[in-house]
Amino acid sequence: MEYKELLAEIKGVLSGEKPLERVVEVLFRVPHYSWVGIYLVRDGELVLGPWRGRQATQHVRIPIGKGICGAAAASGKTEVVADVQSDPRYLACFPSTRSEIVVPILDGDRVLGEIDIDSDIPAAFTQEDKRFLEQVAKLLVLHIREGT
Repeated sequence: MEYKELLAEIKGVLSGEKPLERVVEVLFRVPHYSWVGIYLVRDGELVLGPWRGRQATQHVRIPIGKGICGAAAASGKTEVVADVQSDPRYLACFPSTRSEIVVPILDGDRVLGEIDIDSDIPAAFTQEDKRFLEQVAKLLVLHIREGT
């Protein structure tokens, strides 16, 4: 999967209807991404927006600072967890999940939301994934700020 091509496709879908949903659909096509969701910060907590995966997560609202998602929102830094079972912060969603990456969507220093991706493969996320998803997060700022 070529991240440069996916980035170009994401730029294209952002100009259409339901941009966040369309971005999630594009990201979900990456073979080692087993669950993809976008959380938005609302009233001091993370609220699940569009997502794709085999099943829904029970974690539709996460307090800032709780779990890996909450940690990323609190710090404003990307969290890459190679083995979720060895990370005490992990909020278990699916028994098959082995690794996770959470990328904050930042408007300056303010966290607007985040991209949360699980993988059924241990240590699935590379520096290339991190760079790619951080670029995607930058593209989403304007759409989240405008409330789309």
